[in-house]
Amino acid sequence: MGRITKRAVDVLRPDPGGRDVFKWDAGDGALKGFGVRVKPSGAKSYFVQYRNSEGRTRRLVLGRVGELTPEQARELAGDRLKQVRLGGDPSAERHAARAGITVAEVCDLYLANAKGRIKASTLAMDRSRIECHVKPLIGRRAVAGLTRRDIERFQADVAAGKTAKPRKEKGRSGKTAGGRAVASRTVGMLGAIFEFAKRHGTIEDNPARGIRRFADNKLRRFLNADELRALGVAMRKAQREGENPTGIAAIRALLLTGCRRNEILALPWAWLDAKSRCIRFEDTKSGAQLRPLGEAAAKYLAAQPKQDGCPWIFKADIGDGHFVGLPRVLARLCALAGLKDVTIHTLRHSFAATAAELGFSELTIAGLLGHSVPGITARSAHVPDSALVAAADRVSARIAAALEGKREAQIVHLRRNSGVG
Repeated sequence: MGRITKRAVDVLRPDPGGRDVFKWDAGDGALKGFGVRVKPSGAKSYFVQYRNSEGRTRRLVLGRVGELTPEQARELAGDRLKQVRLGGDPSAERHAARAGITVAEVCDLYLANAKGRIKASTLAMDRSRIECHVKPLIGRRAVAGLTRRDIERFQADVAAGKTAKPRKEKGRSGKTAGGRAVASRTVGMLGAIFEFAKRHGTIEDNPARGIRRFADNKLRRFLNADELRALGVAMRKAQREGENPTGIAAIRALLLTGCRRNEILALPWAWLDAKSRCIRFEDTKSGAQLRPLGEAAAKYLAAQPKQDGCPWIFKADIGDGHFVGLPRVLARLCALAGLKDVTIHTLRHSFAATAAELGFSELTIAGLLGHSVPGITARSAHVPDSALVAAADRVSARIAAALEGKREAQIVHLRRNSGVG
C-alpha cells in the first residue's frame, strides 16, 4: 500500500462502479487512521478515522486535496488523534460547532479570508451588504437552522426596505436602500459566502442554494442621439460660462470610451497608448487588460493638457490626486440640457447602446467594455484586437458626431484632416 504521498494521491482514480475509493497510510512511519477518500465525482479529501471514548467509529474530514499537502494533512491528523487519546471527539466537536455557528460569524470568516484575495472594491461592497442587510436581519441565526424559506423571506424583507435607512443630514454618505435588485444581489452574495464556508468545512449545507432570486432590474438608462446632441450643446455653453473644464472633459472621455468612472478619472498618462489605440490597464474589475479605443477617443485623451509632475490625465483642481467632482458637474450639465435620470453609469450604457445600434454583437460590446469574455480580449496580447479597435472607431465616431451636432462622416473627415481630438 505505502505511505500517502503526493504521487500516491495523484494516481488515485474514482471507482467506475460509483463507490468511494479509500487509500490508507501504510508502511514505515505510517499514521494509523490517516487516509484519502476519492468520491465518484473525482473529489479527493484527506481524513482521519478513530474510535471515541464510547467505542464508536468516527471519520473526520481534514481538507481537500489541493488545499492541503499530504504532509500538512498528516500533521493535522496527528493533532486530532492526540485529542482522541486525551478523551476528545473532534468529529462531534466539529458537528456541534457547525450547528451553533451564526450567519454573522460565517460572514466575518469570509471577510477575513477575502482580504488580498478579491478586489478591494468588491470586498467593500460585500462588507456593506453584510453590515447593512445580512447582520441586522439574520446575523444572529444559526446557519444550520436556516431553510430556503428563511432565505426567501430575507430577500423579500430587503426588497421591502426593512433595512433601508435615511440619508444622513450632514456629510457625503449615501443611504442604505432596499428594492428587488439590491435584495437579489445580496442573496447572491450570501449564497457565495455559504458556499465558501461549506467548501472549507465550516458548515455542512448551503441554505441559499437553489433560491429563486428576484430579477436584477438594473437601470438601463442611456442617452439617445438627440440627448447626446443636447448634452453637447450644454457642454459648450457651460464651458463658456465657466464650468469646470476638467469635469466636462472627463464626461466626454467617458462617453467616447465606455469606461467606468474611475477607469477614466484615475487614468495615468503611462497607461494611455494613443498610437496603438488602447489603454493598458494594470488593474480593472476583470484584472489587467488592454482596452481598445476608437480614433476619436484616443486622440481626445492624448490632447488633454499635461502638467509637469502630474501622472493623471484628469488632475484634481486642488492637491496632487485625480479629479473627483464628476457627479456635480454632470448634474449641472444635465440640468442645462434638460436631461433627467442621468448618472455617471448612464454614460457607459450610452456607449454600449450606441454599439448595439450600430449592429455589433453582445460579445463584441462586452469586449469593448472590458468585460471578461473568453476569446474576445486577450489579456496577454501586446496590441489590442484589431476587430475591437475597428468597432470602437465606429462607436466613438458616432458619439462624437452627436456631441458636436454633426453627422458621423463629417466627424471622421474633420478629425483625420485636422489631426486633433
